[in-house]
Amino acid sequence: MNKAKQVRAHLVANVAALRKHPERLSLYIERGAIAARPCSLGYEYRYELHILVTDYTDHADTLIVPLLAWLAVNEPALLQNPDSAEQAIQYEAEIIDKDTADVLIKLPIREAVLVADDGAGGWTATHLDEPALPDLGGPVGFELFIGRNHDYEQIG
Repeated sequence: MNKAKQVRAHLVANVAALRKHPERLSLYIERGAIAARPCSLGYEYRYELHILVTDYTDHADTLIVPLLAWLAVNEPALLQNPDSAEQAIQYEAEIIDKDTADVLIKLPIREAVLVADDGAGGWTATHLDEPALPDLGGPVGFELFIGRNHDYEQIG
């Protein structure tokens, strides 16, 4: 399941608090299923990815914006379907004190795998990329500026 590793790397690279303390980021998978394809060995991993960030003291935006940027590329259907987009990303938070919280984010993830005969009596499994979003002429990537007392840090 490649996407769990990818989102971890993305968040550590783009969330200042996680760059400084990557040990505060834990990921685990629940409700995993294999959706087999008829007439082929291809399949799809389907699971709920739990992203747990402990002792988080920054504004929630500094976590959510980079996550949405990752989802736009790696799970675009999650954001494009208006019927599911409003409820697709779930979260819980335990407020530790006035500045600190443990945050749990839950995402439904799908990973398609194409399986082909390798010609030598075995198989080759290829994890497929998500289809690219249409180019709407807007900027690519993201920049996030979060300010506290007029100190701004650029993220991403």
